[in-house]
Amino acid sequence: MCGIVGYIGHRDAYPIIIKGLQRLEYRGYDSAGIALYDGNSINLSKTKGKVEDLKLKSEKTISLEGKLGIGHTRWATHGVPNDVNSHPHYSNSGDLVIIHNGIIENYDSIKTELKNRGYTFQSDTDTEVLVNLIEEVKTKEGVKLGKAVQIALNQVVGAYAIAVFDKNKPDEIVVAKLGSPLAIGIGENEFFIASDASPFIEFTNNAMYLEDEEMAILRLGKEIKLRKIKDDSVVYPMIQELQLNIEEIEKGGYDHFMMKEIYEQPRAILDTYRGRLLADQGLIKMSGIDDNIEKFLNANRIIIVACGTSWHAGLVAEYIFEDLARIPVEVEYASEFRYRNPIITDKDVLIAISQSGETADTLAAIKLAKEKGAFVFGVCNVVGSTISRESHAGAYTHAGPEIGVASTKAFTTQITVLTLIALKLAKSKGAFSESKYREFLTELENIPSKVEKALLSNDLIEKIAEVYKDSTNCLYLGRGYNFPVALEGALKLKEISYIHAEGYPAAEMKHGPIALIDEHMPVFVIATKKGHYEKVVSNIQEIKSRKGQIIAIVTEGDVTVKELADHVIEVPETLESLTPLLTTIPLQLLSYHIALMRGCNVDQPRNLAKSVTVE
Repeated sequence: MCGIVGYIGHRDAYPIIIKGLQRLEYRGYDSAGIALYDGNSINLSKTKGKVEDLKLKSEKTISLEGKLGIGHTRWATHGVPNDVNSHPHYSNSGDLVIIHNGIIENYDSIKTELKNRGYTFQSDTDTEVLVNLIEEVKTKEGVKLGKAVQIALNQVVGAYAIAVFDKNKPDEIVVAKLGSPLAIGIGENEFFIASDASPFIEFTNNAMYLEDEEMAILRLGKEIKLRKIKDDSVVYPMIQELQLNIEEIEKGGYDHFMMKEIYEQPRAILDTYRGRLLADQGLIKMSGIDDNIEKFLNANRIIIVACGTSWHAGLVAEYIFEDLARIPVEVEYASEFRYRNPIITDKDVLIAISQSGETADTLAAIKLAKEKGAFVFGVCNVVGSTISRESHAGAYTHAGPEIGVASTKAFTTQITVLTLIALKLAKSKGAFSESKYREFLTELENIPSKVEKALLSNDLIEKIAEVYKDSTNCLYLGRGYNFPVALEGALKLKEISYIHAEGYPAAEMKHGPIALIDEHMPVFVIATKKGHYEKVVSNIQEIKSRKGQIIAIVTEGDVTVKELADHVIEVPETLESLTPLLTTIPLQLLSYHIALMRGCNVDQPRNLAKSVTVE
């Protein structure tokens, strides 16, 4: 949450920072700000609203000169979104300027102490407290900025990624990280700072990622000085070459990132199994599994931890693992997992799922599992992310950058990876015949073309969206493998259209939700031919008899449900365990069109951020 950008070097900082903030706006968009140093003074501009609002304000009110600058796009934690609470923040002297992603939990006690020492505060933020703590240490201890940052950070509790500079030392920026991601781009006598690599990819392919409790001093004309915050020990930088390209983080002709990412799913799924799924040879190659196969086969159980959409992918995986590989699985909200004192042993395997690889709650679950001796396997999309580094082994989804806050291709590629793992384990255990195994591989290989076919329903879905765009409540029903899809469909509608929606197992409808059914209640039912088709048809009849409006996702060629439903959307036929990869497509499109028709910001829904890096 929150996006930070910084630059120091020979280029004009302003255009780099503004464009960088626009690319990071998926991380937070309550407010934004920028600070530029032109060699004489700091020019600060900040405002409630989007980065575009900041751009318009800055170009009218401040000098845009300067080769040093920092910028921030905010997701509010402490203090409401307004101009004053926006970052960057000055210290009391006006010498130090800071941007901050994260949360300082003990800020209130520090603020009280600083007030007693004569400090005053303009904002309600924990960040202004931190920059003044750094200034107090710097003045009181008589140390340089880097040392002051180190001492101050040893006094705070919480999570942070920060960038701070002193106007009296304009050739230096100090950065530090705990919990929140921070990337450093390295050019020719220039440095870039950002929450991820997208703001600087067109300037340099060389980057390093700070680990937790590390800080770096970036000085022009000198090597990066990298140290541990706790004990001041020296760390040697690990510089890597980025694989990201600029086209992947642009809209590519689509009106919104979400629509682009929905339509990227055939390619994303293909990229995810490319080189891993060799259907003609009857092989699945995954080094993270191959090298640790005994850990999985001898596990008492698999624990899956995740949040949001990734949690729904984990629920699909529970069905797949238990059905195919016959291994017990528990799926946990990462945000609840460590707080209920869970029983974890060295016979457990924990699979942590996260699109960003930076989700704070999921990282906390990983830490706990490792302490208890469990084997941790990470599934994430972002190469070099914290989860990929903290896990014992793992697999990337290869979905490409996902900018839209509401996840789409993350969901289907996570399911793809987890399906590959389940199939590989099932084969190793001899859980089903060679012919059945090869049937699965062939059908999974055909999924991208079937997703393309499912996307052809877009025009029909747009017409259905027009009918239900003014609804105030919606119900989503599914059974078996498609119960998690119902949950995910409801989440998508809530996230971007702000319509209240709930997902339920279809069989649970009679245990309460059926009381909500009337002629004003749209009910989205996943009723594919595979699985519990007859049971779902019975549920549809129960809804119909109470005048509910039924929108059904059915298998191509369905006849029975067509006679009962008000609207029918067809998807190609596939194996039951693979149906979630197809049935989720119409629900994503439906949410998109409804949100658009309601005038909502599809890519940046209110109160949300893409990467949840604070608890």
